[in-house]
Amino acid sequence: MTYTLPPPPDNNGGGAGVPVLDVHDVTKHYPGEPPVQALRGVNLTIGQGELVGIVGPSGSGKTTLLQLMGTLDRPTSGRVRITGLDVATMADDDVAYLRATRIGFIFQQFFLAEHATVLDNVADGLLYAGIPLKQRRRRALDALDLVGLAQRPHARPTQLSGGQRQRVAIARALVGQPAIVLADEPTGNLDQATGQSILALIDQLHRAGSTIVVITHDHVIAERMSRKVEILDGLILSDTGPAAGADGRLHPFAPFAEPPISGPQAELPAGEDPS
Repeated sequence: MTYTLPPPPDNNGGGAGVPVLDVHDVTKHYPGEPPVQALRGVNLTIGQGELVGIVGPSGSGKTTLLQLMGTLDRPTSGRVRITGLDVATMADDDVAYLRATRIGFIFQQFFLAEHATVLDNVADGLLYAGIPLKQRRRRALDALDLVGLAQRPHARPTQLSGGQRQRVAIARALVGQPAIVLADEPTGNLDQATGQSILALIDQLHRAGSTIVVITHDHVIAERMSRKVEILDGLILSDTGPAAGADGRLHPFAPFAEPPISGPQAELPAGEDPS
């Protein structure tokens, strides 16, 4: 089945524009004795070009907020909008397609397929966007070049260091030119020096035009971001606000020549030559 979402709003004419992400009065409750109130009336708006660090201790609600921002779960109440689309009004299949085409994820555990090459791990980031295999691989090579791994496309994840594997995961998150990238503790499994190199890469990607949210328990990491949001007990305690230059408008991700994907480009032909 093919899904088609409305294109992101064209805000290039000026003004505040439509935010990339808008979380409005969101709550999330989990049943139990007693029930757990993971989020309690959270409001957060993120514009194009922002680099945001969301920081809090274990149990603060930051992971729950990440899951809602990434459409991996739905709120108990409130509204989550991605590029102007209200997730609550969408069917599950449409939400899955929205997630595949407009949100990139970077996880602490990498989640790379060990049997697949680096190139195919990155190309799999386009698997559900209806992009033909050869085009997926071309875009994957561009993304690998962006993170400094263009020379290792045929390596397996087991042949890479932890920092290199995280770079592959970052390339996979970027290959679809998403509206926003969500990074969950991206340095959590890395030594300090390697973690610093990954943070430097994230900063480089942000300066190139990407909108990135980093979830972390580390205040030092959060302080490196242009905007710091502190969460505790399901509430936002502080928010330094958007940095200068974050205009809320949607633009193509600068390092790629092609515009962001807004719908399936083509169906995968049966028996396509994978080379």
